[in-house]
Amino acid sequence: MKTRKRTRIATIGIITAVVAIVAEVIAIKQKRIFALCLLVGFITLASPSSAQAQCTAENTAFKSGEHVMYDLYFNWKFIWKKVGLASLTTNATTYHSKPAYRFNLLSVGSKKTDFFFRMRDTLTCYVSDKLEPLYFRKAAEEGKRYTVDEAWFSYNDGKSIVKQKRTWRDGTIQEMEYSDTRCIFDMLSILAQARSYNPNDYKVGDRILFPMATGRRVEEQTLIYRGKEEIKANNDTIYRCLVFSFVEYKKGKEKEVITFYISDDKNHLPIRLDMYLNFGSAKAFLKSVRGNRYPMASIVTK
Repeated sequence: MKTRKRTRIATIGIITAVVAIVAEVIAIKQKRIFALCLLVGFITLASPSSAQAQCTAENTAFKSGEHVMYDLYFNWKFIWKKVGLASLTTNATTYHSKPAYRFNLLSVGSKKTDFFFRMRDTLTCYVSDKLEPLYFRKAAEEGKRYTVDEAWFSYNDGKSIVKQKRTWRDGTIQEMEYSDTRCIFDMLSILAQARSYNPNDYKVGDRILFPMATGRRVEEQTLIYRGKEEIKANNDTIYRCLVFSFVEYKKGKEKEVITFYISDDKNHLPIRLDMYLNFGSAKAFLKSVRGNRYPMASIVTK
């Protein structure tokens, strides 16, 4: 399997589902498993759009008014249990008086889940009408823990600059700033741009490297393209999907963390996500979608 050089990543581009992988992997390490199960409901990853921080792109995948719903499940010792819902909405708006898109991702636990672990996470991001990252905010209530992560994006001298801030419940603030010659994305803005990329150049085994802002830091991540499969969603529909694996490396060994199944059509919507945890596993299934820009041409049977 070949590894693509970073300078070539920009010319490829591909959709994989979002939005929140880095934060949720961190959540696993902190044993906030239910947070992972819920927030990972709609996640998209992709390679950066430019090696020179040229972060703009043409939107060819979505339109204002799109609304997507997911059912979230957790498995422990062969028992599957529904633990909540996730929804993603897309709307045209303005940011600093300029045309923009706003994305909102809401993850909510069920009443039964709340008895063990209360989860209310809201992610919001703004991108320009050319899909350039502008602002990101994640408000997370996870058990007794409440944090607000924010990121502000700017561009200067061919560099992408992100200022990040985490605010804790007691008012404590952590801040950091990072710059890169490549474009830096947050968990939702990468979804907006990646959905317009063309996956036809990928071959099974190709690896995609990209930087992701988590709210406190910027981290390098790796995806592997696995090919295509037919997947059944929670709306009793089977879709033809592109398959990607998000992997971690520990002591030189590769470990698959999440598998993404993305609709093989112009919408590039996540159909299912499989998460492999240290104990048990979690899945997110597409429940419904409305306001999509194109017909779901990836449908095999309905």
